[in-house]
Amino acid sequence: MDLLCSAYSNTSDDEEEQPKRQRLSLSSSNPPKPYLPFFPSSLSNPQTHAPISGRYISKRQRASMPPLPASLPDPVPLSSPFTLSGSISCAEIPHSISSLLKTKPKGHQRLNPISENLSATLYGHTKAVNAIHWSSTQSHLLASAGMDHMVYIWNVWSRNQKKACALNFHSAAVRDVKWSQQGHFLLSCGYDCTSRLIDVEKGLETQIFREDQIVGVIKFDPFNSNIFLSGGSKGHIKLWDVRNGKVVHNYNRNLGSILDVEFTMNGKQFISSSDVSGSNASENSIIVWDVSRQVPLSNQVYVEAYTCPCVRRHPFDSIFVAQSNGNYVAIFTTIPPFRLNKYKRYENHGVSGFPIKCNFSLDGKTLASGSSDGSVYLYDYHSTKVVKKIKAYDQACIDVAFHPVIPNVIASCSWDGSILVFE
Repeated sequence: MDLLCSAYSNTSDDEEEQPKRQRLSLSSSNPPKPYLPFFPSSLSNPQTHAPISGRYISKRQRASMPPLPASLPDPVPLSSPFTLSGSISCAEIPHSISSLLKTKPKGHQRLNPISENLSATLYGHTKAVNAIHWSSTQSHLLASAGMDHMVYIWNVWSRNQKKACALNFHSAAVRDVKWSQQGHFLLSCGYDCTSRLIDVEKGLETQIFREDQIVGVIKFDPFNSNIFLSGGSKGHIKLWDVRNGKVVHNYNRNLGSILDVEFTMNGKQFISSSDVSGSNASENSIIVWDVSRQVPLSNQVYVEAYTCPCVRRHPFDSIFVAQSNGNYVAIFTTIPPFRLNKYKRYENHGVSGFPIKCNFSLDGKTLASGSSDGSVYLYDYHSTKVVKKIKAYDQACIDVAFHPVIPNVIASCSWDGSILVFE
């Protein structure tokens, strides 16, 4: 062992390999053998062969060898597209509220005023929230879609975690979200050119509906949850059948981007709103379509040169409204020839180019609208006057949604990513 140490300490790395081996071999009784480095016959250049583990390599040989490949980084675990952080069950809701959720109003009847404070602030989105939607079958759940690629399900009045689960199935910003009337199914769409159907109870993506355009809006048929409309950036409107994942009808008319779609009360027609700057024809900004015949019934409903980011029908009367970038909500009839009411409209809130939405209350007596000044405006349906203005956010209030059971509860969302639920 001492001879080995002295042999390596007294000779430089620049000396030839063979004398080293000869001096080492003198300490043994075996005769010295000539050193012949071993290289596999399959290698034409022995210097490119990888070093044998445990063998001494001289400085000269190390310099002539190719660099060793860099070690691969440890694989990064992929996050699950479905994260359950709370519960979607109504068991965690206070009894006083759960009893209200089970009470179904009849017709135009209002429920008694709520004595308990139902206000809630919901944080989770890191960017703007584009849309919110209450579940009609599980009315304690609220869904939200954001520019941060996320869809969140909120158990609004839970005693514990209000953010029930996070859905990260989209690879880009999510534009719209809608609950199906069948159980816990949720439909969302966005900038990744897809609409996606999620079984929230199982945490599974059941279907993907792919298009060649950004999908900006979706809407279920009011009488058949297996059918939904989608509208996108290329002006194409499609009617999809969830059961086979195929397009039933196409509605094309060289339109600009589709901003919103809405079925009429009987479900036999629908209204579309498109970007007039893209189509360069103001008479195409709002069109009433026949669902089955795929033809427009009227394309001269609204001739002003404003885009309308939102269209909503009244729950009982034969009218629909359109949120206009002219900073007002216009009123139209749903009976041919679908005339604009030139004498009444809802004013005082701001739109200013934001995709501001509006919605009717459960009894149809109130219209709520978001606003670019961060407020929620409540209008009397018949007089069109402002009943109340609620300053909710520092940035634009994008969407408002009345609760499907409790009439004086409203959810709203903002460009800053926050969501409020209040009486």
